[in-house]
Amino acid sequence: MSHLNPAPAQGTRTGTGWGALVPGLGLTLGIALLATAAQRLSGLAALSPLVLAMLLGMLLRNLWGTPEAARPGIGFSLRRVLRLAVMLLGFQLTLAQLRAVGVPGLAVIAVTLAATFVFTKWAGRALGVERRLAELIAAGTAVCGASAVMATNTVTRGSDEDVAYAIACVTVFGSLSMVEMPVLGGLLGLDPAHYGIWVGASVHEVAQVVGAGFQHGAEAGQAATVAKLSRVILLAPLILTLGALARRRGEGARGAAPAPWFVLGFVAAMLLNSALPLPAPMAQGLARVTTFLLTVALAAMGLETDLRKLRAKGIRPLALGALAWLFVSGLALALVTLV
Repeated sequence: MSHLNPAPAQGTRTGTGWGALVPGLGLTLGIALLATAAQRLSGLAALSPLVLAMLLGMLLRNLWGTPEAARPGIGFSLRRVLRLAVMLLGFQLTLAQLRAVGVPGLAVIAVTLAATFVFTKWAGRALGVERRLAELIAAGTAVCGASAVMATNTVTRGSDEDVAYAIACVTVFGSLSMVEMPVLGGLLGLDPAHYGIWVGASVHEVAQVVGAGFQHGAEAGQAATVAKLSRVILLAPLILTLGALARRRGEGARGAAPAPWFVLGFVAAMLLNSALPLPAPMAQGLARVTTFLLTVALAAMGLETDLRKLRAKGIRPLALGALAWLFVSGLALALVTLV
C-alpha cells in the first residue's frame, strides 16, 4: 500500500518516536469520536460510524489537505490500530455460534462466500478491473463489508483509493439489500429461519444484516445475526490463503506480502472466548472498543484518500460491485431454498 511508515526510522521506542505519532493519532481519534457521536445522535443503528469516519477523513484531506506532522500517526492507525481491532473481533465469536447455525446453514454460508469471492475475481478480470481492487471488492462482498476490506488489504496491499472504492461499493449495495430483502422475503414467503440465513449469508455489513433481519421479526433477526457472525469467522482462513498466494507471487518490486499473524490472534481470541466466555458487560464493552478502533483506522484511510485518483478509476469497479451483489444475493437465496 502507499501508506507512510507509522514512526520515524529511529524507531518508536524513544520519546521522540512516540511523540511523532501524537498529531496523527489525535486527528484520527478526533474524527472517530465525531463519527461515533454523529451516529448515536442520528438514532440510526444501520448508519455505520466506520463509513462516516472515512467520509470525514476524505473531506478533510481533499478540502484542506493532511498536515505533514500528522502522517506518522495516520500510518500507525492504518497498520497497528487496524490489526489490533481485527484481533479483538475474535472475542465477538464462539464455536457455539457455528453449531447453532447447523451443518446445512454453514454449508450455505461457506459455499456462498467461496463462490462469491471466486466469481467476483473472475468478473473483475472480465471487466478489466485491476486485480487488487477486484480482490478487495470480492472480500467485502463475500465476507463482512468494510472490516473485511480493511483486513484483506493487509495482504492484498492495494492503494488507499482502492480501499475507499471497495468500501463505497459494499456500503451502497449492502444498504440496498437492507431495503429490498425484507420486501422480497415477504413476497417469497420465506420462514424466519430461512430468511435470516439468507440475509446473514449475503448482506455485507453486520449493521445492515441486523437492519434487514429484524424487519422480518425477532427470530429472523437472531438467525441472520448468528449466520453473519459465522460468516465473519471465515475471514481468518481467507486472509491466510490470500497472504500465502501473495507471498508465492512475490508481488514484484513491491516485495513479498507480510504474513498476516494478527489473523492467528483473531482465531485465538475466538477459541478463548469459546472456552471462557467473557461476562456480558465486558463483552459489550470490548465490542464497542473494537468498533471504535476500526473507526479510527477508517478515519486514517479517509485522510490518505485522494478523490482525484478515486474518480480516475471510472465506472467499471462500481459495475463489478453491482455484479458481486447480485451474485451473492441470488446464490444465497438459491442455496437456502434448496437446502
